[in-house]
Amino acid sequence: MSIPWHGLLSSIEATEAGLQSAGYIANRPISTALYLAHHLRKPILVEGPAGVGKTELAKAAAAWLGLPLIRMQCYEGLDESKALYEWKYGKQLLYTQVLKDRLGSVLGEEPGLDAAMRRLHGVSDLFFSEEFLEPRPLLRALREPGGAVLLIDEVDKADQEFEAFLLELLSDYQVSIPEIGTVRAEVAPLVLLTSNSMRDLGDALKRRCLHLHIGLPEARLEARIIASRVPGASEDLRRQLVAFVQQLRTLDLKKLPSVSETIDWARVLVLLHAPQLDHGMVRETLNVLLKFESDIEAVAPQVNDLLLKARREAVPVR
Repeated sequence: MSIPWHGLLSSIEATEAGLQSAGYIANRPISTALYLAHHLRKPILVEGPAGVGKTELAKAAAAWLGLPLIRMQCYEGLDESKALYEWKYGKQLLYTQVLKDRLGSVLGEEPGLDAAMRRLHGVSDLFFSEEFLEPRPLLRALREPGGAVLLIDEVDKADQEFEAFLLELLSDYQVSIPEIGTVRAEVAPLVLLTSNSMRDLGDALKRRCLHLHIGLPEARLEARIIASRVPGASEDLRRQLVAFVQQLRTLDLKKLPSVSETIDWARVLVLLHAPQLDHGMVRETLNVLLKFESDIEAVAPQVNDLLLKARREAVPVR
């Protein structure tokens, strides 16, 4: 089967340009991982701190390739019935009541108990047919005829038992449903698993996946990201705010600001019509960058020094 979006992933350079067209500024390792994931039919395990663009990568890939984005949020206690499929119990119950009301006509004139039970068994099989199946994210991704981007978000929050099940499904992009049979993907989905490293994942899952770590970006890349996501910010403002955030990340803080906080801060500064950074503006908006009061209190006395360093080290956008 020839799928039109396959041609878009013709090279690493084309992948990088395609992601950029969807508003995602990718470095070479990110573009390489996505390119290889498609051609090797392997999932990508994307690790890194919160807010660096792991989930956004899946969204941008889906938007660029014109594929549906199917997202499964992981959590403790997640099982097959929530991830793969479950039966429509309410509909089954309704049909059971209908069957009860028409029990005589179903059994007809069967001469004995054995014959009646065989007749009932044939009817009961209908309750576990396609009509009563409720597909969940994993099954939906396998069934997409033209392919899909499957985002398995925060897989490190799921239990190890679910991780083992996931490994089996991702090995051949197929799954067996006892009552229906084996469901195979006509077109293998592009799979991204994200992890914030809340727990160590199993070696088997890691071996099955390509590994990609997205860390906090260096200044030049972050400036490009801000230019793409917040076009209303002037070049001087972009350079200064990126340099200031880079300075913050050298401090011993409870939570360092990530790219998502930098983007939010840029949007706030544009909303406040700030042509450039100044002491008062920074002090008033620190709560956008820093999420803990202890961090704000630690940074507040250093704002002047950090601003001076940021202005010296501001990186031009190229």
